[in-house]
Amino acid sequence: MPVITEIADLKRLYRRRVPRMFYDYCESGSWSEQTFRDNSSDFDLIRLRQRVAVDMEGRTTETTMAGQTVAMPVALAPVGLTGMQHADGEILAAKAAAKKGVPFTLSTMSICSIEDVAGYTDAPFWFQLYVMRDEDYLRRLIDRAKAAKCSALVLTLDLQILGQRHRDLKNGLSAPPKLTIPTMLNLATKWRWGLEMLATKRRGFGNIVGHAKGVDDPSSLMTWVAQQFDPRLDWEKVKAIKKMWGGPLILKGILDPEDAKAALSVGADAIVVSNHGGRQLDGALSSIRALPPILDAVGDKAELHLDSGIRSGQDVLKALAMGARGTYIGRAFVYGLGAMGQQGVEIALDVIRKELDTTMALCGRKHVTELDRDILLVPEDFAGRWLSSAKPAAAKAARAR
Repeated sequence: MPVITEIADLKRLYRRRVPRMFYDYCESGSWSEQTFRDNSSDFDLIRLRQRVAVDMEGRTTETTMAGQTVAMPVALAPVGLTGMQHADGEILAAKAAAKKGVPFTLSTMSICSIEDVAGYTDAPFWFQLYVMRDEDYLRRLIDRAKAAKCSALVLTLDLQILGQRHRDLKNGLSAPPKLTIPTMLNLATKWRWGLEMLATKRRGFGNIVGHAKGVDDPSSLMTWVAQQFDPRLDWEKVKAIKKMWGGPLILKGILDPEDAKAALSVGADAIVVSNHGGRQLDGALSSIRALPPILDAVGDKAELHLDSGIRSGQDVLKALAMGARGTYIGRAFVYGLGAMGQQGVEIALDVIRKELDTTMALCGRKHVTELDRDILLVPEDFAGRWLSSAKPAAAKAARAR
């Protein structure tokens, strides 16, 4: 086995092993991919303060996220089609997360179903919900998550309308993949992936096929999905879903302080500052830049988590020191999964934990709850000063000057 010392090592293995359409699905953003790139590069703008002669014995990365004890403040983010990155991918990722003591979040658009994952792990996992037009299906989906004893519901708010993802459109992304000539030529070079996929029965969207009315095969599924993301999702509907769920509710996809305040008003237990990994509104701020004004707006009234752009334990540390209580990794764990299955996810988590622990020590902190802005060197005006259409008089005066 190759020596893995950083997430980039797993990414190189992942790229060689997984079919192009699924690699592109993971490693791309919408439109020009500006926000996708900024999510990672903006972390590089933040520097760290080294501190010395501090007793570093007895360090710990253990804390809580959404009321749950975690080995480190890192959750596996909901990623659609994870079971196409590796056979039975969601099951393997959930088992790895349970073994390493961090939360796993199952996507509505997963290949393995809620019941599949619940049947292979005793650890409670989180379920991510997309709001669909079919309200009967929505209610039954929430009931299935309850029956599986999911410990939190992660409601995604930023996918009412699908962002234009050029690579997915050009590749004809589907699950299972459509056997076009370019796809078959690429699959022929990924024989190990193919053999593993042939050995599993899980190759479609397990939470939808056989559960949604009229969806019994892949062809009917794609028609259904294209019509189902609900553009009418509003705060009243969020309140109704919270009541329907009845447990901890995490709202994901917040980038604006006003939306963060609205999330508080509907009773969110945690708010995830996220731009969907740069796959929705291209040109939006990176999540780490969006975090400070949201923190100012929310204070300690809700637990803030950060998603999008995290590729290392140092990124985790920077997000925590900037004010987040928890973080999510998506691509970083998918690289490990696609490269080496469950073992790869475990390695990715070990790498991130070691980087977090080492960096925390070199910054003079013994516990993740002690991380604060004092250990960071943040560029002046990191969050940016932008002319806002919400202040037309100021904008007009600025233009006049």
